[in-house]
Amino acid sequence: MTDDLIIIAPYQSPCGTLVLGDWNGSLCMCDWLHGRFHARTLQRLLRHTRARDFANGDSLVIDMARRQLDEYFARIRRNFDIPLLYAGTEFQTRVWDALRNVVYGSDKSYSDLASDAGLPAGVRAVANAVGANAMSVIIPCHRIIGSDGRLTGYAGGLEAKRYLLELERHSNRL
Repeated sequence: MTDDLIIIAPYQSPCGTLVLGDWNGSLCMCDWLHGRFHARTLQRLLRHTRARDFANGDSLVIDMARRQLDEYFARIRRNFDIPLLYAGTEFQTRVWDALRNVVYGSDKSYSDLASDAGLPAGVRAVANAVGANAMSVIIPCHRIIGSDGRLTGYAGGLEAKRYLLELERHSNRL
């Protein structure tokens, strides 16, 4: 592995393909191959890490992410302990930290998440930060729903979001 490359590899989940990214031993991406996986996310990662490009490959942190995702989808794991590298602003990082505290098997509204992050007047900005999350599943943005209880946009698509919420809710009944 070299400091100027972000190593990427696919991960096939039961609800779609994710792309895992490792930069210098930290997971910097667990994003859906379809949907929001686009040039803006990639460019943000390159800027944040100062890497020059992406390269297909494997690494210890990608293997760790695969194992932990396998355990999550098998309903064995509820939390992840992979070294993470956030590629975002201080504000986004604050929101992503709040997302990590949303309890497995539950959901919250954007408004509740904004309050949890200490930003009760910033619901729209919080929603934008949630949408910029490049580590789906691991930073559980799928647990955020509309204030009316409806599912809202999700990078992996609403079917993937529904799948993840049901997986967690079913696990809580076991």
